[in-house]
Amino acid sequence: MTKHDEQFKLSLVQQYLTGTKSYQSIVHEHGFQHSMLKRWVRLYQIHGLAGLSKKHTYYHAEYRLKVLQHMWEHTLSYSEVAAVFNIRSVGCIGQWERCYHIGGIEALTPRSRGRPKTMPISQDNQAPLPATEDMPSREDLQAEVNYLRMEVAYLKKLQALVQTQQQQRTIARKKRKSSPN
Repeated sequence: MTKHDEQFKLSLVQQYLTGTKSYQSIVHEHGFQHSMLKRWVRLYQIHGLAGLSKKHTYYHAEYRLKVLQHMWEHTLSYSEVAAVFNIRSVGCIGQWERCYHIGGIEALTPRSRGRPKTMPISQDNQAPLPATEDMPSREDLQAEVNYLRMEVAYLKKLQALVQTQQQQRTIARKKRKSSPN
């Protein structure tokens, strides 16, 4: 999406509001979406020049809920609510609504972004779990692991032996076929 400066937006909005040009002619002349110009006009009418400036805002969960309640009470569309509350991204309102329906007010709380600040506690540092009657002891588990390792090693050696025997048979057949009778 192309970014436009405030002066450019203001000149287009004023062209429309003075009546010199229509939505269609302005959009056709500059080659962008009809809805973008409508949004700029609506933001300018509600918030003035501040509605056309760039905005990077963090919205708390309570504010998000307030926006959603206002939208539901007045049966407004996402773009209309965005214009009323000066929210630049119309799509985030729909996302807030979906999150609210799934998880309530807790789902509206913004998650922290990026890597966690601290390293998680590793499993090695935690105390071993106490043995219960249903759980085998550590020694039993270790003995089972050793048995399974031996079984896997035995099966690998057996498979290698079978492969070498097959190779020897194949070589012997080739020798018999190639040798003259």
